[in-house]
Amino acid sequence: MNGRDDGAAAYPPDLFGAGAVAAPAPGWQRIALAAADVTFDSRWLPSPEADALLAALSVTIPWQTHRIRLFGREVASPRLSCWIGDAGADYTYSGSRFTPQPWPPALAALRERVAVACGTRFNSVLANLYRDGSDSMGWHSDDEPELGAQPVIASLSLGAERVFRLRRRLPPGAPAAATLRLALPHGSLLRMAGDTQRLYRHELPKSRALTAPRINLTFRRVQPRHF
Repeated sequence: MNGRDDGAAAYPPDLFGAGAVAAPAPGWQRIALAAADVTFDSRWLPSPEADALLAALSVTIPWQTHRIRLFGREVASPRLSCWIGDAGADYTYSGSRFTPQPWPPALAALRERVAVACGTRFNSVLANLYRDGSDSMGWHSDDEPELGAQPVIASLSLGAERVFRLRRRLPPGAPAAATLRLALPHGSLLRMAGDTQRLYRHELPKSRALTAPRINLTFRRVQPRHF
């Protein structure tokens, strides 16, 4: 599209090498999940910067209520969202195809820092606005074909602290798997890689007593063959 800023020059050409996926920066906490690759930095973004980013994105992102398919019927998603990315980084989720919005300046600058921290390039981000504790995300895996077999998902949390849960994917009829609970505070960064999406599901459950908003930014890379 004319006039859009796709961040094409955001990465030096040799930053990661062709297709490289490096380990996250030293000092991150590794989350103990069998056969998964999950790391976490609870204070990745300093509070003043996280405050400014939350305020800016709340008013500059064109938030929408997406329609998703759930149990065979189309319903309104229980949160506000926006798919942002490079030209051509279309994404299909729950039966709907999303064309990316241009990168807001604040996110175009931030994605390079997230990429360096997580050791991989990103060409898109799903922004979710949880207006209060009644907004949520159900159990799912980020395993859509356009993300590849072992996607790296970098999840930055801004605003109200929410509980994030993960549990092993099991065949129908198997006993329920144990659930890991992880609090995601303001400015925290969670990295999921390797076989995490293939082996585990995750969710952000409701928290009825919570009245403050939260923005979650999940940086991804849509594979070139799907452009």
